[in-house]
Amino acid sequence: MTLRRWFLLFATFALVAFTASASSASVTETGVHGLVLRGPTKPACPAETPCTAPAVGVLVKFVSGAVVHQVRTNAHGRYAIQLAPGTYAVRIDARFGYKPLTAKVVRLQMSTVNVLINTGIY
Repeated sequence: MTLRRWFLLFATFALVAFTASASSASVTETGVHGLVLRGPTKPACPAETPCTAPAVGVLVKFVSGAVVHQVRTNAHGRYAIQLAPGTYAVRIDARFGYKPLTAKVVRLQMSTVNVLINTGIY
């Protein structure tokens, strides 16, 4: 997959994530929430057509040392989990990779960590 195509996928992903997080209310919990998308969903995607889809039922793991916290995405590809402040490794069983690989959790905030799973379609 070309760098340009990855950029377009990520830009689409970022726009969806920004729109979803812009409407969030004041939060007193500490943890992570976000959206998991998979893409590309087809070999050729016109510029005006999304080339990603929600990743339903994906097990997302947050690892800190030997401690593993996990959550499964819902029918819309969304998840939320309470975690202690710190930096966590993000782990997903994805054959062709995913981004990001780490998540930073800030005290008294629900950090947004959106994940893009590469489907391997070129």
